[in-house]
Amino acid sequence: MKKAIVIFLFLTCSLTILPTKKSHAIIWVVVKAAIKKIIKAIDLQVQRIQNKTIALQNAQKVLENQLSKLKLNEISEWTNKQKEIYQKYFDELWKIKSAIAYFQRITEIISKQKQLVSDYKNAYALFQQDRHFTPSEIEHMYTVYSNIIAESLKSVDNILSVVDAFSLQMSDAHRLQIIDEAAAEIETYIVDLRKFNQQNISISMQRAKSADDLFTLKQLYGVK
Repeated sequence: MKKAIVIFLFLTCSLTILPTKKSHAIIWVVVKAAIKKIIKAIDLQVQRIQNKTIALQNAQKVLENQLSKLKLNEISEWTNKQKEIYQKYFDELWKIKSAIAYFQRITEIISKQKQLVSDYKNAYALFQQDRHFTPSEIEHMYTVYSNIIAESLKSVDNILSVVDAFSLQMSDAHRLQIIDEAAAEIETYIVDLRKFNQQNISISMQRAKSADDLFTLKQLYGVK
């Protein structure tokens, strides 16, 4: 994931030094390549999380079956050793259920990040078709979009550390904090991107020179 972020930022920065007339064709080629790399990286991480979730769910079933066989509620006298084993089962079961919950939430966050990239891709393609924007305005849009996407990827990268952390030392409070912060950040980026899109659509419509022109713009952006 970090490699995808670095590639995306490098390509973004390289575009800023290109002449305006050459930027339009090159920008879209670079954007599509960067988006493809980003989505591929995210898909790999989602698959990784899903595989871990399945493994944890299978382990959970094993533990629950073992507990049912023990029939501890029917045992009248426990030895200290039995109590210790019993407690270990439940401690492990709690950890597994907790991990599954974490992974499910992480998957939801990554899916939202993918939607963010998709929204960006679709909006940018439409604005490029809109003759009411100057080349410099299109390039400004690209810069804004690039910053939003780059920051959102950092948030996703942070929550992926939670996945790795299950093999390391990390408290539940720390895991939850990382996930909550990333979720809030992604939601903020989605809101920011959609607000920016709406602002640009409004600007374009204000520049419409006729009723037919306005109708065409509404068709382009799917505005009723």
